[in-house]
Amino acid sequence: MFRYQTTFLLSATSAAQFPASSAPEIAFLGRSNVGKSSLINALLGEPAARVSSTPGRTRAINFFALQAGSQPRPELILADLPGYGYAKISRSISAEWPAFINPYLAERETLAACVCLVDMNVPPQPGDVMLAEYLDSIHRSRIIVGTKADKLSGNQRVVAIKRLREALETDDILVCSAKDGRGVSALWQAIHGIAEAAKKANAESS
Repeated sequence: MFRYQTTFLLSATSAAQFPASSAPEIAFLGRSNVGKSSLINALLGEPAARVSSTPGRTRAINFFALQAGSQPRPELILADLPGYGYAKISRSISAEWPAFINPYLAERETLAACVCLVDMNVPPQPGDVMLAEYLDSIHRSRIIVGTKADKLSGNQRVVAIKRLREALETDDILVCSAKDGRGVSALWQAIHGIAEAAKKANAESS
């Protein structure tokens, strides 16, 4: 398991507020009740991301810098994006999201990959499919993660994985649980591999 010192950078509600690019970034996206903050905290080994009892409360992109030891520059930046598809969020707030989320996903040069979280306990939702298709259309690397795996039996997980593979048209599904730690190490390996590849590509192009 990779361990870093985590520093909260800022909450951005506009493209002008995005932090200066300093390291490969990994964005976390998913429905508002998918367990995104819980999984981020499981990855970091500390309660860095706020877990709200009210899904849909996060309305900004929250940036976290991950540093190794005493290194002054971060090794990674994690971006926790607002959840989508929650009915109780007002339409006015939902309408404002594309103004800063789309530029981040489509234009952020240091964005190395998007971790797309999908609740394994329910069938894939239209928004999950639309997000995967959108990321493909803008040529963003994505990691599909099935969350809350601890709530399913072995046979139920097999069925849930099959549904995700069919709906999202991919065989690469990581099965995770923030509660029992299942799949967290594998997700770290995937993130770390993508970040290292991004650093290498950047060094070769500079």
